[in-house]
This record gives sequence, C-alpha cells and structure tokens, in this order.
Amino acid sequence: MDKQQVLEMLVELCEDEIVLENPDIDLFEEGLLDSFGTINLLVEIENRFNISVPITDFNREEWNTPNRIVAELAERQ
Repeated sequence: MDKQQVLEMLVELCEDEIVLENPDIDLFEEGLLDSFGTINLLVEIENRFNISVPITDFNREEWNTPNRIVAELAERQ
C-alpha cells in the first residue's frame, strides 16, 4: 500500500480530485465524507489493502484528512 493508492481510493469515494491537490483537507468538514461514506471507506480499505479497521476504532478526528488516513493505514499494515 502506498500513499498514491490511498489517494486514488479517496478520489473515487469522495468523487473529487481535491484530495490529490490538498491532502490535508478535512473530508468531513468539506462534506466529502459522511457516515455512509465512512462505512464505504472502511469496506474499501479492507477490500483493497486487506486491512481491517473496526468501526469502533474509527475516530473522525484521527481519520479526517487524506494524510491522516495514509498514516493510520501505515500503522496497521
């Protein structure tokens, strides 16, 4: 798993390439991810990277930007 793969996944989920231009954008504040999007994100992470993230481990403040998502996944690999 590399950062580019995670960003490409986020572009698909958020349907916006701004995540490539601004990897520190707050996905929830900007309305790019919501509760339903969070579930999709966790499912995609498991499907693409074989990393299981229980919803109970998902803290919005720690997963709110593309860069933070990359960092969280790197720790769980």
